[in-house]
Amino acid sequence: MAHPAIAEGNVAVVTGGASGIGLAAAQAFAAAGMRVVIADLPGAAPEQAAERLAAGGARVIGHATDVTRPQEIAGLKAAADALGRVSVLMNNAGREGGGRILAPEPVWRDTLETNLWGVLHGIRAFVPDMIAAGGPAAVVCTGSKQGITLPPGDTAYNVSKAALKALTESLSHDLVQETGGRVSAHLLIPGFTWTGFTRRRGVAARPDAAWTPEQVAERLLAGMAAGDFYILCPDGETDRETDLRRMRWSFGDILENRPALSRWHPEHAGAFRAWMAGEG
Repeated sequence: MAHPAIAEGNVAVVTGGASGIGLAAAQAFAAAGMRVVIADLPGAAPEQAAERLAAGGARVIGHATDVTRPQEIAGLKAAADALGRVSVLMNNAGREGGGRILAPEPVWRDTLETNLWGVLHGIRAFVPDMIAAGGPAAVVCTGSKQGITLPPGDTAYNVSKAALKALTESLSHDLVQETGGRVSAHLLIPGFTWTGFTRRRGVAARPDAAWTPEQVAERLLAGMAAGDFYILCPDGETDRETDLRRMRWSFGDILENRPALSRWHPEHAGAFRAWMAGEG
C-alpha cells in the first residue's frame, strides 16, 4: 500500500529533481502514475531530466527554479497547478557548505538560503492549498544525519540541516493539529548515497558502501506508506542499529551533561568507542 497522496493523476513536485535522490524520487512518483514536475536550477538540467523520464512514458515537465527566490517558487507552483492537484511536495534541493565556524559569510548565507529558506519558501507556497484541497497530501524534506549528530567539519551544512529538522518537525505537528494527519510531513534522512555531492568530492566510482539514489527513493516510499516521519536510511557500511547508537550518544550529551559533541572530545572518545561496542 502506498501513501494515499501518491495517486495516479495527482501531481508531485520535486525540487533538486534533475539528479541524484531527487531524480530517483521523481522516477518513483512517475512510476506510480503521478504527473511530476522536476524543479532544478536554471539551465538545461531540469528539461533534460524531464525528457528522459517522458521518453519512458512518464507525464513529467521540467521547470527551472532557484528555490532561494520566492518569485521563482511562485512560478513553479503555477506550472504545477496547471497539471492538476499537487499532493506531494518534495523539498529536496540542497547544497553543501564548506568550512568550519569561521567559513566566509557568503558560504553561510548561500547554504542557509538553499537548505533552510528554500524549503520554507516551498512550504509557504504549496502547503496552504494542499490543506485547502481536502484530499491526502504529503510534504517530504530531505535532511541529513549530519543535522542530528553534527560531526565537525562542514559547520554551515550541519546547522542548515539541524534547522531543517526542527522546521519539518514543527510542520508535522501543525499539520496534525490542522488536518488530523490527512496532510503529512516526512523527514528523509539519507545515509551514504552515490550522488553529485559524492562525485564532487573526487570519488570517481560508486563505493560498495554507498546506496544508490534508487535505494533511497524506495526507502522513502516505504517509509511514507508506513506513516513514518523520520525516514532513516542505512547504507552499505552503517546499519540502523549503528545509526541509533550514535544518535542516542549525541542526545546523551545533554542528559549526561557531557561536553558538546563529546563523541569527538578527547576525554570521552574512549567511552564512546565502548558505547558503540555495546559496553554501555
